[in-house]
Amino acid sequence: MMRILVTYDMFREGFAELESKYEVTFPEGRDFTYEEVMEQIPEYDVLCSMFNFPVDKNLIDHAPKLRLVANYAVGYNNIDVAYCLEKGITVANTPDPVTAPTANLALALMLDAARRVTECDRKLHTLRKSMKIGVLENLGIGVTGHVLGIIGMGRIGKALAKRANALGMEVIYHNRHQLYIEEETKLNVTYVSKEELLAKADFVSLNAPYTPETYHIIGEAELQQMKPSAILINTARGPLVDEHALVKALQAGTIHGAGLDVFEFGDYPLPELLEMDNVVLTPHIGTQTTETRVIMARAVANNVIGFIEGDRPVSRVLHP
Repeated sequence: MMRILVTYDMFREGFAELESKYEVTFPEGRDFTYEEVMEQIPEYDVLCSMFNFPVDKNLIDHAPKLRLVANYAVGYNNIDVAYCLEKGITVANTPDPVTAPTANLALALMLDAARRVTECDRKLHTLRKSMKIGVLENLGIGVTGHVLGIIGMGRIGKALAKRANALGMEVIYHNRHQLYIEEETKLNVTYVSKEELLAKADFVSLNAPYTPETYHIIGEAELQQMKPSAILINTARGPLVDEHALVKALQAGTIHGAGLDVFEFGDYPLPELLEMDNVVLTPHIGTQTTETRVIMARAVANNVIGFIEGDRPVSRVLHP
């Protein structure tokens, strides 16, 4: 019988079908450490990894039976995909469950940063009746009739485009490959160069995967190309943005503001960002709803069952 090792102990209800069919090992009340997985992995055929668990060459070399790595995330930069594929190991991810909630959060950050929602909330709680209120106070930026530029037109980018269209925004995008004209027409989006997008967009949303090519896709030069009134949104991966360059751009007024759900150096942003009223920050909560988390666990289980039994689709990662 296939043996399955899961690195995390959460959302077990999503694994009910998998547990009913196969031998599945979970940690109890915590996540397995890297060392604990390293010790156990030689006896397992499948590894279900969390998005922050490193599946590297060293671990793979200690897993002679390993046939599948099923990641609990749409991203897979925690996995040495190239080495897995070289060794004949399938890698799977969970793109579908994260699409809507992540697009919703990108929209929320955009609206929040534009209309100064968090800033006003914070000031009202702190200053109470000392907060200045009037027709010329707390002015924000409109959204309807403005331009959203999406970098990365995958599932999440397309979902965000639909939401932006509903708000009456013009949507332009840049992607590794231009969409077919039929899909562009359906989504009401226009393909432009990265340079044109940065120059024209009132809001720039990053929705691309993290790869060597997208590292610091927004750096000092790109920030200089953006409008002084522009707002940068990142719900993808932190290292897409040169965070030090972003701090300087915000301090200098090179761009107007930012909404960030991910950070370059881990779970927390640079301290300077915490002091800025024109920056909205959330701690990687793009998929942080109970419903989404359970659905993601079920998607991991379905990837495993589909791989073993061939009775359902598997979301395979085909290249690094």
